[in-house]
Amino acid sequence: MNIVVCIKQVPGTTQVKINPDTGTLIRAGVEAVVNPFDEYAIEEALRIKERLGTCVIKVISMGPPQAEDVLKSAIAMGADEAYLVTDRAFAGSDTWATSYTLANAIKTLGKVDLIICGKQAIDGDTAQVGPGVAEMLGIPFVAWVRKVEDVSETQIRVERMMEDGYEVVDMPLPGLMTVVKEINVPRMASLKGKMRAKKTAVATINAEALKAADKEKIGLKGSPTQVLRSFVPQRKTGGEKMGGETGDLVNKIKSTILDLGVIR
Repeated sequence: MNIVVCIKQVPGTTQVKINPDTGTLIRAGVEAVVNPFDEYAIEEALRIKERLGTCVIKVISMGPPQAEDVLKSAIAMGADEAYLVTDRAFAGSDTWATSYTLANAIKTLGKVDLIICGKQAIDGDTAQVGPGVAEMLGIPFVAWVRKVEDVSETQIRVERMMEDGYEVVDMPLPGLMTVVKEINVPRMASLKGKMRAKKTAVATINAEALKAADKEKIGLKGSPTQVLRSFVPQRKTGGEKMGGETGDLVNKIKSTILDLGVIR
């Protein structure tokens, strides 16, 4: 079985600063790490490999050249191959263009049976890229997977987390699933794994390598949505604290709302 795990490099802190001129994140001096949810995806791929015995795990990430570091981390955990999708042409991609680019990059990897993603990235929190990749590839998809009950070369049975419980879903392969943190506990990289990661070359996939991709659908040009400005909301102070009987408070609040013209 060939398993592809999609991972992302994200800031390792919530204390990020925004450039007031460009509205973009200031990444200089900020530690970058593997997106936490993607670590669960890597671990589950490794566990499936331990079940079946004959799996090749390929990790892929789209980002700048320094994203090679997170791919090395995945190799240290036990992944077999690493691919970095990087090119200036990909800059400014929104989630749609990112999904399109990743899907076309995955096509260059040959036969793929299962794709695993973390449920979302902690820097964007959209949870759109996993489903987007599945849609672009035309394969089945299941989200919020908390447990893999059974897996074979042609099918996987999983528990999908719901608000009031869980569902058991059978998905034919090839397919894609996104996982939640309840699925496992990611292992620590061993010393042997770290040594192997140092020696393992990360293959690069650039825009030219995506032969089947429409160049008008990648990067900023291919993004239906664009971030015009990023900013830290200003804290608002003030307000009025009311006390008294419930009936009196309701009438006072209603009167205030009517005076403001919020409702008529």
